[in-house]
Amino acid sequence: MAERPHNFLREGIITGFIGATAIAVWFLIVDTIAGHPFYTPIFLGKGVVSILGKNMMGDTAFTQVLGYTVFHYVAFFIVGILLTVIVHQAERTPGILAGLLVAFVMMTLGFYMIAAAFAQSALGQMSWVQIFIANLLASSLMLWYLWRKHPKLDHQLKRELEGTDD
Repeated sequence: MAERPHNFLREGIITGFIGATAIAVWFLIVDTIAGHPFYTPIFLGKGVVSILGKNMMGDTAFTQVLGYTVFHYVAFFIVGILLTVIVHQAERTPGILAGLLVAFVMMTLGFYMIAAAFAQSALGQMSWVQIFIANLLASSLMLWYLWRKHPKLDHQLKRELEGTDD
């Protein structure tokens, strides 16, 4: 049986869905433990509503959560598709894996720095540790999924790190 062509768009959306859902579940747990379920999406949704305008969306907790959730998932779908494209290219050009590793570290540190910068703003109400853990969890799960979908990457990464051509 012939192998089906790989659908990078579907794989990217699944990758993004994994990351977005990991963050959503993390903050649902954190917010629920703190006694304020949906605090984070309501808080961040207020920003989405303020950008899109209250007349367009309304200004209720429901529209804030809905607006932020749509924005959150679309952003992660885009990130997931980009990661998938990079992984597909890395299968043809293994040296790209080193760049993916560097991008992962930079993305994680970037989230940390953004969270730390926001610590003095209204977002300071959200702990930078919670934001850091959420993004580390999401990016790790996304990369784990892609790694499992592309088993050749393990051998290619070892070969690149060892500098061998076998």
